[in-house]
Amino acid sequence: MSAFLPLLDASNGDGALISALSRIGPIVVPYALKSSSYVPQTATRYILLDRDSSLTADEIVTLLDQGADKVILSLALAKDIIGIVPAERLLLLLDVANVSAVSDKIRNGVSGVLIKTPSLDVDFIGSVSRFFAGSSVHVLPVDSTTPPSRSTIRALAGAGTILVVPTSLLTLSPTDDRQLNVTDAFLANLSSDRPDGLFPTVVSSHLEGGRSLGLVYSSVESVRESIATGKGVYQSRKHGLWRKGETSGATQDVIRIRVDCDSDALEFSVVQHGAGFCHLDRPSCFGEVNGLSALERTLKSRVVSAPEGSYTRRLFNDPELLRSKIMEEADELCRARTKDEVAFEAADLLYFVLTRCVAAGVNIADIERSLDQKAKKVTRRSGNAKPQWAQKSGESSTAAARAVDATKASAPAPASGAGTDGPIRMRTYDLATASAAQRAELLRRPVLKSDEMIAKVKPIVDDVRTRGDAALLELTAKFDRAQLTSTVIRPPYAPETMELADDVRAAIDAAYANIYKFHKAQAEQGTLSVETMPGVVCSRFARPIARVGLYVPGGTAILPSTALMLGIPAQVAGCREIVLATPPRPDGSISPEVMYVAKLVGASAILKAGGAQAVAALAYGTETVPKVDKIFGPGNQWVTAAKMLVQNDTDALVAIDMPAGPSEVLVIADHTCNPAFVAADLLSQAEHGVDSQVVLVTVGLSDERIAAIEAEVDAQARALPRVDIMRQSIPKSIIVKTNSVEEAIAFSNDYAPEHLILHLEKAPEAVAAVENAGSVFVGPYSPESCGDYASGTNHTLPTNGYARQFSGVNTLSFQKHITSQQVTADGLKGLGPVVATLADCEGLGAHANAVRIRLRALAQS
Repeated sequence: MSAFLPLLDASNGDGALISALSRIGPIVVPYALKSSSYVPQTATRYILLDRDSSLTADEIVTLLDQGADKVILSLALAKDIIGIVPAERLLLLLDVANVSAVSDKIRNGVSGVLIKTPSLDVDFIGSVSRFFAGSSVHVLPVDSTTPPSRSTIRALAGAGTILVVPTSLLTLSPTDDRQLNVTDAFLANLSSDRPDGLFPTVVSSHLEGGRSLGLVYSSVESVRESIATGKGVYQSRKHGLWRKGETSGATQDVIRIRVDCDSDALEFSVVQHGAGFCHLDRPSCFGEVNGLSALERTLKSRVVSAPEGSYTRRLFNDPELLRSKIMEEADELCRARTKDEVAFEAADLLYFVLTRCVAAGVNIADIERSLDQKAKKVTRRSGNAKPQWAQKSGESSTAAARAVDATKASAPAPASGAGTDGPIRMRTYDLATASAAQRAELLRRPVLKSDEMIAKVKPIVDDVRTRGDAALLELTAKFDRAQLTSTVIRPPYAPETMELADDVRAAIDAAYANIYKFHKAQAEQGTLSVETMPGVVCSRFARPIARVGLYVPGGTAILPSTALMLGIPAQVAGCREIVLATPPRPDGSISPEVMYVAKLVGASAILKAGGAQAVAALAYGTETVPKVDKIFGPGNQWVTAAKMLVQNDTDALVAIDMPAGPSEVLVIADHTCNPAFVAADLLSQAEHGVDSQVVLVTVGLSDERIAAIEAEVDAQARALPRVDIMRQSIPKSIIVKTNSVEEAIAFSNDYAPEHLILHLEKAPEAVAAVENAGSVFVGPYSPESCGDYASGTNHTLPTNGYARQFSGVNTLSFQKHITSQQVTADGLKGLGPVVATLADCEGLGAHANAVRIRLRALAQS
């Protein structure tokens, strides 16, 4: 940072002076002069707003979006803008008398202050600086007509402040009693530890990301000339002033001069012309350039030298060919999975991107300048993909943008088959040749960016929490495309809302019976009672969770199976209030299949809403939606994020069943497997969504046998209605080759799949080795579909590796366990001394007293 900050003065239109000032640091530009033509576009600008400014918060944000580095604004304006604009983009304008009026909130919401003061009392200003410790402090003398001295600038710097000097008091000419030379001000706080008084100077390339070109020395005279002319001028220790390139032609344009943190060295950021900086005609004294800068140099040379008809010449001359290569490499980067693959594909893409830039006369510095401008923007774009790149996916009729976000957040990279004509194939890996790092990579799921999703759902949750039914109705209209007049349906449910085909009703009834039977057997009916020592009886008994919310994905899909899987254990557990939430259809109705299940399980209310808004209504309650104590059910990332958000809010006092991620299956298959059965099991999960996780672990299978399974996958997928989804999910999936059942089970335990299917010769025996899985399907005639619908087990299972810690939903999920203890007088005589001793050990006298007061009473009686 420069030792002073120039303030653009309306009376000073000296373009050469302003250009020189822009090379050494920021310029304070009053709002009225923000469009001045003599302020260079490359200048770092702090826009000063007058105290009487009537600018709105949006107008201030626009200033920053248009390239202002900071805005200096009054206390009144700061109160409206803090929290909207990042602190590092704001400076507070204060009169010195008002310093104590600044609250901690204001002080923490800005990066520094500009204090107007009638006089430069260094001691007093130093005390003010300490009040703003950790922030930058700038001082502007009011109505100053005489320039400051170098000693004043140095003293203020020592007090931790930077002097603001009007440009009318600055000059490129020698210092006199009316104006201070710019270089004298700039170097006021610079000191040299060298006997010759020179300043070590690092020269870096502005066009190559700040790459060091060499080390030179500067004097006051050389710096003065560089600031004034914008050319690279240094001090030779043998020959005096050294005007770089004066004889060789390798001149420099100085973009910026900076002082280091210790104020004893300089950096010159330059555009180097000619052969290069080094006297050996190399770009840098530290060797050849590499990376993107080297690639840029190579491509620039090839523009001139590439032969006609060569591939490189065609890339430069044929825009359509270059466009196709960029699209191809971008697609391959998106499909890359491992760290090495991502790096390899990114390098390919950058090659063609830089080719496009060089062909258009754009260099890396231009790209960096554009990035800097984007970084300065406070206003952010929505972030949605353009329609031609967006893929709709999801489980309910929520807005397309929600579905796209959910897909993009978790989808890993495919290998092949994502097109419409190619074979639908998985990637194959051999565990025997995989390194520890590669094995770990195979076990990884796509990263679920929960923080980002929680930030997206929080406004929705807060809206429902604050405005209740009104927000719920608006959000349901927005996301589920349903115009409702009421949010909840209560029993008795109208018969016309549950009209079903006879075969569907019979299937639901059969599934209900099986699921009920299995979950009824899980319920704890009695009380566990143990006498731990004579006279001390400890008990544990189960009680139902009183109020539960069951989220059933819906909208365009019909999912009565989820309503059964959640409603039946709640019914068996004896929950007093069962609130079923599901997205309505566009006409505002609920599918008759779900309505019928709601009647079977005794739902006390049906909430006609989906997504984060439904979760919020269940967690906090509204005028018509009952608040619940625990929320169950699968959902997309919006639902999952909302569940995670509300469970961590102590005001909600609500629990959730488990974290959730994309559906997944791991199939272990040996020589006895039927390739058609294996392929069908893989596809049954792959059709859930483009982010579904499908893994096949083979045990000693030959390449021919694996090829037979892959052929079945391709053939069956093409014949199924959701082939478009499987064209994306299957190529992201993997085949892992192992040599033994033990090795396969070990890999599965590390993966901890939601569904584990065993196509093994001795499948029942293998179950004993399974440690981590949501649900296991044993043998060739146990497809995962049975568990999804009607075998009796629950299909709400842990995903994303959480099977290591969580069980699937079961009857006990809807119960809580309470313990009790009953101690007799004789029991306390034996237990009491133990308790009192431990309480004394922990320094908790009241605990010990509660025992001893009883023991004394017993002794007296």
